[in-house]
Amino acid sequence: MDRRLPYLAGSWRGGFSLTWRILAVNVIALALLAGGFFYIDSYRARVIDERLVQSTRRMEMIRDAAGYVSPSSLNEMLRAFSLSNGERVRLYAPDGRLKFDSAAAGGAGYTFVDPQEEPLKRHVARFLDEMVDGVVGADPLPPFSEPRVDVATGWPELIAAANAGRAISTARFAPDRTPMITAAIRLKNGDSLLAITNARDITRAVRAERMRLTLVLTMALLSSIWLSLFLARTIVLPLRRLARATARVRLGRARQVAVPRLPSRRDEIGALARAVADMTEALRHRIDATDSFAADVSHELKNPIASLRSALDGLQTVRKPELQAQLLAIAQDDVQRLDRLVTDIAEASRIDAQLSHTRFEPVDLGQLIEQMLLAREARGIERGVRLAFARPRRDVAVVMGEEARLVLVIDNLLDNAISFSPPGGLVQVTATVMNDEVLLSVEDEGPGVPESERETVFRRFHSVRPENEGFGKHSGLGLAIARSIVEGHQGRIVIADRDDAAQGARFDVYLPLAHLNDPGIASE
Repeated sequence: MDRRLPYLAGSWRGGFSLTWRILAVNVIALALLAGGFFYIDSYRARVIDERLVQSTRRMEMIRDAAGYVSPSSLNEMLRAFSLSNGERVRLYAPDGRLKFDSAAAGGAGYTFVDPQEEPLKRHVARFLDEMVDGVVGADPLPPFSEPRVDVATGWPELIAAANAGRAISTARFAPDRTPMITAAIRLKNGDSLLAITNARDITRAVRAERMRLTLVLTMALLSSIWLSLFLARTIVLPLRRLARATARVRLGRARQVAVPRLPSRRDEIGALARAVADMTEALRHRIDATDSFAADVSHELKNPIASLRSALDGLQTVRKPELQAQLLAIAQDDVQRLDRLVTDIAEASRIDAQLSHTRFEPVDLGQLIEQMLLAREARGIERGVRLAFARPRRDVAVVMGEEARLVLVIDNLLDNAISFSPPGGLVQVTATVMNDEVLLSVEDEGPGVPESERETVFRRFHSVRPENEGFGKHSGLGLAIARSIVEGHQGRIVIADRDDAAQGARFDVYLPLAHLNDPGIASE
């Protein structure tokens, strides 16, 4: 049987793992940086548009200047223009024949590159150009080709300029995808002027920037992946270790599990690890306490059951009335002891569960203690023990809690103090406010509690009773129940020395003070 938990697998069900999420966040940021490719393409388009505007203006300037020079001077001007701007200039007569070509007159010309003869990196560059153009949806430029017969009618730019009556500039792709900037205009004497340049500098600039961006993106991508994996390792692996440990705890192997505390981590992961370890330790203590409580219950129940069984067995064989009466008294005492044990055990078992979902309300401890003492005095107190209570003003010693549970705490403390008090002794009860707490103290004049026993008396079934008290009168759960209730109210109970250094015990109960602005508090 495969007992592995699904959420410990590499790919979590119901979503992506944290590692992939961290990686995705970083890669998405790089994808935004990759938008620089689109910016470069828009940059190329803007440069080409600017070149077209400049070519159009130069054609208009030549047209204006041609009206003031002789034909021979015009050719020289065109040659100088070709050399200074790197453009191949052609001049056509009104009938379409070629009159002047700067490439033949010592001016600038252009050459085409056969893509098949270029190295692999050029093919890759052109592929990237085409891919980016396709992604950004750029309008494809028409291919450039020269007419078979070099006449004016063979150039669409010259035909468009003649029809428009103004300068026309266009951009077309050479076979190697370099832009060819073409400008045409008709002169005032009817001649047509055509200027063409192969703008390889634009292609080289764009590809150089794209290569730099590619290198930056590659380095950033590798760094981002490495940092993502490092971050995932520092976050995901500790979380998986904690998940495995808590899974083993859930499967019932808490005692064999050492939850990692990650002491070297000073961040939120370390705080989580230590919190889970502390929670597991508390759970382990709770399990131990439950096991110990179950064992103690079995042990405590066995004694009265064995005594009751012996008494009942003796009744079957004993014939003397006085012995039968003694056995019946023993049996009745054992039944009462069992009833008291079962009642206290049930009370101790359900305290935590009930307090966890009980709605606390304001309780005036001064008024509550006063009512309890009046009721005890009305019933009568054994051995003439006296009770004294310095009642505080109303709405002063107010705590948030469950009144019935707090009554049980006070009853147990009073029972304990009265049982240890000497005949005619005095039990003093006080309720005062100290800082943000209410201090409830119960003092008696009994033998006191040795310091070595001040913690053990709160253990379940631990009972140290007065010598004059009969065996089995108490279950040994009273003080344990009182501590559980006090801690359930976010308080604490301790045993201290009396302030006057007199003989006796003093039990101090500290409970959080309920402030006047808490809901439900109002003066009577």
